[in-house]
Amino acid sequence: MRARNATRVAAVVLAAVVTACAPKRVPPPTPGVSRFPEFVFPTVPQGLGGAGILEQHQTGWLYLQSGDTRNADRAFSTIVKTAPDFYPAEAGLGYAALARRDAQAAVAHFDRALAVNTAYAPALAGKGDALLSTGRTDAALEAFEAALKADPSMTSLRSRVDVLRFRSAQQQIASARKAAESGQFDESRRAYLAAIAASPQSAFLYRELATVDRRAGDLASALIHAEQAVSLDPADVRALTTVAEIHEANHDWSKAAEAYAAANALEPGDALAAKADEMRERGAFDTMPEEYRTIETAPTITRAQLAALLAVRLGDLLRRARSSHAVVLTDTRANWAAPWILAVTRAGVMDAFPNHTFQPSTVVDRGDLAQAASHVLTLIAAEKPRLAARWNDARPRFPDVSPSHLSYPAAARAVASGVMTTVEGGAFQLNRPVTGAETLATVSHLEALVKSTSK
Repeated sequence: MRARNATRVAAVVLAAVVTACAPKRVPPPTPGVSRFPEFVFPTVPQGLGGAGILEQHQTGWLYLQSGDTRNADRAFSTIVKTAPDFYPAEAGLGYAALARRDAQAAVAHFDRALAVNTAYAPALAGKGDALLSTGRTDAALEAFEAALKADPSMTSLRSRVDVLRFRSAQQQIASARKAAESGQFDESRRAYLAAIAASPQSAFLYRELATVDRRAGDLASALIHAEQAVSLDPADVRALTTVAEIHEANHDWSKAAEAYAAANALEPGDALAAKADEMRERGAFDTMPEEYRTIETAPTITRAQLAALLAVRLGDLLRRARSSHAVVLTDTRANWAAPWILAVTRAGVMDAFPNHTFQPSTVVDRGDLAQAASHVLTLIAAEKPRLAARWNDARPRFPDVSPSHLSYPAAARAVASGVMTTVEGGAFQLNRPVTGAETLATVSHLEALVKSTSK
């Protein structure tokens, strides 16, 4: 009974103080359209404050929502003076300051409320609004997230948090890209990681971070981030291509080929398909014997090397042209190029000698290369007669090879088709040994003719 009387007395005293503080008593406004619907009412925890204080607190909020910040201040200030532990009124003062666009004062009031209750959601939400108005986006986001954690029912904050996260990520991305452009890779990485923390499901952030890692020379980290991008978005062709490029830089040809092929499956194109083929070829090349891998830089090449190069680079064509006749060779069984020698002789591209030897260690001259090229051109002509018309009837002149020479037809076809060229003064020089680079160029030209779309 005494407690009730004390509460009533306190309410009467509070009303009297309010009246005394105001120059002129303004009746509490009638609830209507809220001027600040985004403000979160400072709810009062159960058991905090008596009936009179609660009524006065509600009145202060009605003043605020009607746009009368002056009387709202007076109502909330009176409560704070008479009941300092009633922290919802401190939050009310924060919102009143926020309505006057005094962000600094608002933050101070919200902090006083939070000093009493660190998980007071209305004060956290209000502080977030105040911080946001001063451009402190990251701090505002932290306050909003804390408010949501304290009171998950504040669903109106969720969209704002999402927007701020996106905005923060955008700012971080812009900073990361700018830093990368200026070569400040460590700073760029930090900015990307901050953006990822705000938006961890954004695949493109991992992809761009992988690119920065690569430029910084950290291929291990680049691969981790590129693969994370692919994991989040398996249809991201640029991420797949980045993975492929990193594997290529690491000389992991099989994985590079696999990634390029996956990218090409999503967006078919000649460039990606060619890269996948190139990676497979490099992988195959690395497994080849030393004699094969040194062809390109060799000052001269042997018949075994020429046979291997033709069989590897023109394998499909040779298999289609494979003769059913058995080829007997007596000197190739133990040779490193034995399988490829068998392939070229069965296809009729290179011939065994009359004594059934191949003589794999014999050095190849330009006449030998022209003969092999001419045989390959014959196979191509059988499949693409229109394409072959340009070299079949050609009769180029060579000052050192007459048309009656046994090697003239092969030399003429090789030059007319563009797979070989003449040397000084238009001569052919049948007996000059060929270099590995020259041989590789000839075989590459033949390969291009095989792959040509012309029929």
